[in-house]
Amino acid sequence: MTTIEHATSIYDWMVETRRHIHRNPELSFQEHETCAFICRELTSMGIEHKVVATTGVVAHIGSGDRCVALRADIDALPILEETNLDYASTNPGVMHACGHDTHTTMLLAAARILKQRESELKGIVKLVFQPGEEKTPGGASIMIAEGALNDPTPEIIFGQHIYPDAPCGQVQFVAGPTLASCDELFWTIRGYGAHAAQPHKGKDPILAATGLVQHLQALVTKHRNPLIAGLLNVTSIHGGTATNIIPDVVEMKGTLRSFDNTWREFAWQYLEEQTAAYCALHGCQGEITIVKGYPPLINDHNAVGFARSVAESVAGAEMVTDFEPKMWAEDFAYYSQIMPACFWMLGGRPHDLDSMPGLHNAKFAPDEQAMITGTSLLVESAISYLQ
Repeated sequence: MTTIEHATSIYDWMVETRRHIHRNPELSFQEHETCAFICRELTSMGIEHKVVATTGVVAHIGSGDRCVALRADIDALPILEETNLDYASTNPGVMHACGHDTHTTMLLAAARILKQRESELKGIVKLVFQPGEEKTPGGASIMIAEGALNDPTPEIIFGQHIYPDAPCGQVQFVAGPTLASCDELFWTIRGYGAHAAQPHKGKDPILAATGLVQHLQALVTKHRNPLIAGLLNVTSIHGGTATNIIPDVVEMKGTLRSFDNTWREFAWQYLEEQTAAYCALHGCQGEITIVKGYPPLINDHNAVGFARSVAESVAGAEMVTDFEPKMWAEDFAYYSQIMPACFWMLGGRPHDLDSMPGLHNAKFAPDEQAMITGTSLLVESAISYLQ
């Protein structure tokens, strides 16, 4: 029986498992029931496992000196589901709108197959069920800090993400920079309130804020090598209460993203210095708080070459193609910083649709058939790498 045939034979179980997880979503770092469910499933398979980082789970299959890791994220998003599916979320305002229910199911399915084929393994397969991908500081960083990748330490790690822009079962790869770093930006601009008819008696933080938004774009246009991807977006401005009042304070929010850590670190300093200096021109005090998030996800060239060859053998060369790097963020990046890593995209768009609601959309509903391909890729990547 081929791996695809094996995965197909347990497809009904995968659907049941995925729908159970989908009905019962939990927010980042609150995945207590999801963690318990994963542990019960692993126990029923006879797989050794332990809880790490409160709601994460690490399991081992096989034995030997070598080790390969497979990772899935388990958390959901604060979104009110609008799919009208009969297995829609029963937790109001929380939804698996990023496909983590499929990721978890595929890793559980891979575990089931790998356990049945344990005698074929030339080493250990470490299964990493990770919490908190959607929320800074990212569950991956906590899992690593708490030793999830120790005893044994993997030589390589593989992960995947369901991808609504690609047809069901298509697999997309890119080597090198894949997904961006992500930092959250919070500005507070303090002026001096006054009657709008007497602006000379105040210090207008709204004028400072609107000018600052445009001024800071010089970070991207004049202080970044145009061959290096990077962006700054101010996404929220709040200040003022009436038409005739100059307010005391304006608050802004935004995001900074890049594939290059050197430019990213320069940007942190630039934003702090320029915020203070520009607001001072208007007699205001400007401060920025930078919540430093995930680093860029860098796919290892050799790991991608290996996984791509596995995908071609599993899904067929015609179903394997290139992925265009995105400025999204993904905390799998932490793993990619400490060991060779490959993170691929798994098409989830139903074949009868030209487009579908995207990630983080209240109507997101990928084709469950994609789980057959995704499960097979995890299994074959682990077995083949250890061989």
